[in-house]
Amino acid sequence: MFRHWHSWLRKSRYREVSRVCVPLVTGMAATTVMEFTDRIFLSHYSVNAISAVVPAGVTAFLVLSFLGGVAGYVSVFIAQYHGAGRFEKIGVTLWQGLFFTLLSGLILLCIGLFVSTPLFELVGHERDVRLLEGYYFTILCQGGILHVAIQALSGFFTGRGMTRAVMIANIVGMVTNVPLNYALINGLWGFPELGIRGAGIATVVAWGVTVMCLAPPIFSIRFRDEIKLFQTIRIDLDILGRLLKYGVPGALQFSLDIFAFTFFILIVGRMGTIPLAATNIVISISSLAFMPALGFSFGMSSLTGQALGRGKPQEARAAAWSGIHILMVYTLSLGTLFVFTPEFIIEMFMDADEMGANYESILQMGSVLLGIVAIYILLDVFYMIFAAVLKGAGDTRFLLTAIAIASLFCMLLPLFVGINYMGMTIYTAWTCVVFFIGTLCLLVSLRYRGGKWEKMLVIEK
Repeated sequence: MFRHWHSWLRKSRYREVSRVCVPLVTGMAATTVMEFTDRIFLSHYSVNAISAVVPAGVTAFLVLSFLGGVAGYVSVFIAQYHGAGRFEKIGVTLWQGLFFTLLSGLILLCIGLFVSTPLFELVGHERDVRLLEGYYFTILCQGGILHVAIQALSGFFTGRGMTRAVMIANIVGMVTNVPLNYALINGLWGFPELGIRGAGIATVVAWGVTVMCLAPPIFSIRFRDEIKLFQTIRIDLDILGRLLKYGVPGALQFSLDIFAFTFFILIVGRMGTIPLAATNIVISISSLAFMPALGFSFGMSSLTGQALGRGKPQEARAAAWSGIHILMVYTLSLGTLFVFTPEFIIEMFMDADEMGANYESILQMGSVLLGIVAIYILLDVFYMIFAAVLKGAGDTRFLLTAIAIASLFCMLLPLFVGINYMGMTIYTAWTCVVFFIGTLCLLVSLRYRGGKWEKMLVIEK
């Protein structure tokens, strides 16, 4: 037993995984703090504001995550080129991500102008909530080019394992966002009182600050000479085509995941204001687990790409299990808090005076839902890490197929039929979420164990 344990420690990659992933987790934690404080400020501002910000924010994130996911997939290409020692290809790969970012900005501008109003009218929430959803969604889309640019620029650093720069940029963005958020929502320090629109504007400003932190180091003398950045400014149809070939399914996989939760939030809104408010609060709290897992997944894709570029898939396997072990320690600790101290956590998102007669109902319902969340965040660890390995290898079509099947049969159809025709309760609806994550976990785990990903590359051989 002890011999087996010492053998694993020699093969494990805890130090390297921590070096690459922990800065990304810290950066994602900064993003989480932005969203966390954003929703706390709005929950104290009005019931309608907190009821609107999560559906609108998640819907905007659905669009942004797809476009940002394609641009950010440059990290896998850069990781594999870096692992293979082909540094001359890194610069031209980054430019393809930046060209795609410009196209994304035009798409997002059109969505913000022409899609916002009819989209939230279709959802059917109460009129006051619907108007606020439209304001927030439109602002995020109009500034969304900055979000996509962050993904492309971050991909340069993440693909090379230089994740500290990404962490610092995200922290600076958070430090900008939090006080500006508070001021613009409530009308303090000479700023106008803009409510939910102020929250959207503060988010876009923070994105701009993050871009300004990421861009200058990339264009520094060091990288200009190393990867011949200015000599590679061109559209490379081969790399751009492969970026779309692998990046679009990978981004769609993540977007479908977000879409399933977006649909869940939107359709729960038909149950009434109390279930919607409780669900929005619980989802905001669950981001404390989701965002670190997402940060690990970005790092794991990079480590997998570098290992495959070097022709050493066994290093990717060791990194995957090392990442799972680290994440499980954190997730189990968080789940314990969700189970034993739910009311204390939920009360941070609630104002008794503002909630009025709904306060106790939302608190009681949210406490039960946090117990369910404690189960699904554990399953999510395995899903996120194994999916990251497959994505780092380029097995994105399988991931897209898996998420399409699981979301349709485990989330979308059961929720639509159950809520509209069978009187499904909020607790049964959340059980569908656990079933959805569990199914994804099973499908991706089986694919990982099959080992086909070990022979894949997104770069030319």
